[in-house]
Amino acid sequence: MRWIWIDKFLEFESGKSAVAVKNVTLAEEHLHDHFPGFPVMPECLMIEGMAQTAGILVGEARKFAEKVILAKIKRSVFYHYVVPGDTLIIHAEIESIADEAASTTGKIMRGEELIAEISLMFSHIDQNLAGMEFPEENFLFTDMFNSLVAGIMDRAGSSESS
Repeated sequence: MRWIWIDKFLEFESGKSAVAVKNVTLAEEHLHDHFPGFPVMPECLMIEGMAQTAGILVGEARKFAEKVILAKIKRSVFYHYVVPGDTLIIHAEIESIADEAASTTGKIMRGEELIAEISLMFSHIDQNLAGMEFPEENFLFTDMFNSLVAGIMDRAGSSESS
């Protein structure tokens, strides 16, 4: 089972930037165990939200032809707690993209409040130099991930025709 950590895309500019939303709810089981009596969203899951937003942006820039994996967290700075009831807006931008890798930067907001700044590196493992073998099928961009992008592409297409 794939874990989808973002709810939907609000904006998507192919090869450049994406904005996604994550609603934090007390229905998420990890919040019951992460500081019992004081549920806060773990910072590692905010990094995962950024990785999914930026990773889909990087994958779509190359038409999902390659397997894109998180290679490195270059920088992550957190400024505030996130609690159930919060809505997070995840902004991701591609800094650079090449055959082997991509670099992204982004921020997580709660309304006008800056929650985190996160910079990530992604590897295109199909283009790896280590000579490792990977499955032929794209095991990263599954139908579930693609459905997130399809919604954005449908909306973009309908706004272009207006």
